[in-house]
Amino acid sequence: MKDVRIKAIKKSFYKELSDMYEKEIGDCPVDEGDEWTSKDALMPEGFCQSAWSNLYPYVFSLSSGGGSFFGEWMKNPHSAVISCNDGIRPVSFLLETID
Repeated sequence: MKDVRIKAIKKSFYKELSDMYEKEIGDCPVDEGDEWTSKDALMPEGFCQSAWSNLYPYVFSLSSGGGSFFGEWMKNPHSAVISCNDGIRPVSFLLETID
């Protein structure tokens, strides 16, 4: 299996949604530019479990040699940009195989 680099490339926060719907829970601990490596399609130590649930199918596919997701929408077919499922403080991650 190939290793997969996971890099946080965009972090957002929707204050108006937080103010309307959420208890104060603090900021997401991920910062833009943070990187992890998934080996054998396993969740990297310290990675967010909630984000991992969204990323895992793509990490597994890339690790297994797959790619070209959603009609080959990525310039690099061995990569994907996937976001976590937090609707108030989403983080977008670049996933790419490491040769």
